[in-house]
Amino acid sequence: MRWAGQQIDVETPGTLPGLGSIAGLVRSVTTPEFRGITFHEVVARSALNSVPGTMLPFNWTINPYRGCTHACRYCFARPTHQYLELDQGEDFDQQIVVKTNVADVLRRELARPSWAHEPVALGTNTDPYQRAEGRYRLMPGIIEALAGSGTPLSVLTKGTLLRRDLDLLTAAAEQVHVGVAISLALLDEDLRKTLEPGVPSVRGRLDLIRAVREAGLPCGVMVAPVLPWLTDSSEQLDHLFAELASAGATGVTPLVLHLRPGVKEWFMGWLAREHPQLVGRYESLYGHGTNASPSYRNAFESKVRPLLNKHGFGRSSSHRSHESSRPPRRTAKRSDSQQEALF
Repeated sequence: MRWAGQQIDVETPGTLPGLGSIAGLVRSVTTPEFRGITFHEVVARSALNSVPGTMLPFNWTINPYRGCTHACRYCFARPTHQYLELDQGEDFDQQIVVKTNVADVLRRELARPSWAHEPVALGTNTDPYQRAEGRYRLMPGIIEALAGSGTPLSVLTKGTLLRRDLDLLTAAAEQVHVGVAISLALLDEDLRKTLEPGVPSVRGRLDLIRAVREAGLPCGVMVAPVLPWLTDSSEQLDHLFAELASAGATGVTPLVLHLRPGVKEWFMGWLAREHPQLVGRYESLYGHGTNASPSYRNAFESKVRPLLNKHGFGRSSSHRSHESSRPPRRTAKRSDSQQEALF
């Protein structure tokens, strides 16, 4: 396995038979609470990842975990597991790399004179609040290190475990800008259970949005991915946006499914099992690349724009939440703190 980029070059005791030669791997762990999941605890060499030139409003990310127990069939990060010589399918869902010392390493990196206190994003690859965070509790140390160094941060998650750290996030927002976004793309629980089986319920995430807003933080929502012919009808989107508005979301960003190589094969296998009647349509729609055809995307944009406006999430809304590092303590009207995207 290619683990050297994640670890220091020190062999440590306590590894399972056959894994002792992997530098930096402390141990591999299975527990009854996480049936079918193996955690590979590593000693990380770095915490901050540089991502320059991506056209995104941040140049740095932190990924305390590799792999994700959310098991979303469409997850764009699946191919990253192949770098570790693990597969992008079940291994991505079940073989989770845990950077157990990530907060300590981060503190050292943030203390360097060269650190420019640029915004740092969490949740851009795998979810920092996946179920593993309940066991390892890496995020509190990360949040405290970033805020204490004067570094702005943002978190994107499907995980309701974020609620545990709301006090930390609100305290951090007294020091730096803190952005929070929840990923929620559908309301159909039956579809969720097959499409993203490890993700908390729809109701749980709607309640999380409310809790974030009650804590005085802005909360954007990534409606992503929107699935052609499964979650993209005007009626479905109208209902979803209404629920998000009711929960107090301060911005909504809908994104149509894109299928990278490696992800496409895994997703299409799921589609063939669950919705075989759509396989041909998807093959045609994604036949020329990662993104849906331009005609579909243009039609979707025309359809979704008036629905966003209807529920107060349109582009013309004000974006005052970007003007201050500290949002209002009380829940503000959406027009006062609109965010179309936190990242």
